[in-house]
Amino acid sequence: MVFGDSLVDSGNNNYVDTTLKADLPPYGIDSPTGRPTGRFSNGRNFADLLPESPSPFLSPQLSGERLLYGANFASGGVGISNDTGIQLGNIIRMPEQIASMERYQTQLAAVVGGEEQARKLVNRALFFISLGTWDLVGNYFSPPFSARAGQSTVADFIDYLISEYAKILRRLVELNRELGSDIYVAANRYTIAYNFINNPDAYGFTEASVACCGQGPYNGVGQCTPASNLCSNRDEYVYWDSYHPTERSAEAILEVILTGPPNVISSMNLNTMMAANTET
Repeated sequence: MVFGDSLVDSGNNNYVDTTLKADLPPYGIDSPTGRPTGRFSNGRNFADLLPESPSPFLSPQLSGERLLYGANFASGGVGISNDTGIQLGNIIRMPEQIASMERYQTQLAAVVGGEEQARKLVNRALFFISLGTWDLVGNYFSPPFSARAGQSTVADFIDYLISEYAKILRRLVELNRELGSDIYVAANRYTIAYNFINNPDAYGFTEASVACCGQGPYNGVGQCTPASNLCSNRDEYVYWDSYHPTERSAEAILEVILTGPPNVISSMNLNTMMAANTET
């Protein structure tokens, strides 16, 4: 199950009325069709690289046996705070994503033969949540569009985000709490990004300061568009556009999450967690 923002949105924003979409070239230039897919990437994103990558919940293709592989509820532009992304239109905020998961379980029950079987399947699923980036770049640090800019110190805003994130996690746990214990891990995205930017050679990249697609200083102004500067050696770039990794970078980052040490992912890496879940 995938929740969160544009780092893991696999196309849900294509189905809602928002100004934040990845539906124009050169997004998707390295996808199998070479066309935009709704992913904020030149190809695949983190969600696509997970085992048994789920389809977008809003996609008409998510039905029947496809439901057995989970669902992706993520929407570009959302944040931990419910007012993040208010300038973007009808993005699918976290309360709506969680409500969509409840609807998904109802649909799944019709496929697997009942609510109890559906709950057991969902309880054994990997929940991948990507949140927080837009609360900073699209909210606190984005006046005059921000709902929060200037209302508090950065430290107070971070404390607020922590309390709101705890509420999101509690709600997800409540949906399946009767089915046993869960294992939680957290990736330190700051440390991972810092390592990639300051030592790109160690991960097989040559460019970590300039985005592959964009305009302005460092190609970091606005979204990637058909009129943007576009690099040809995309596998050598850490960043695809001003916020999102290239497919190759997403692969490398996910490898760190799967196998990395405690300073970048705790209390265990994702491979260890999935192995523990298989044994229970």
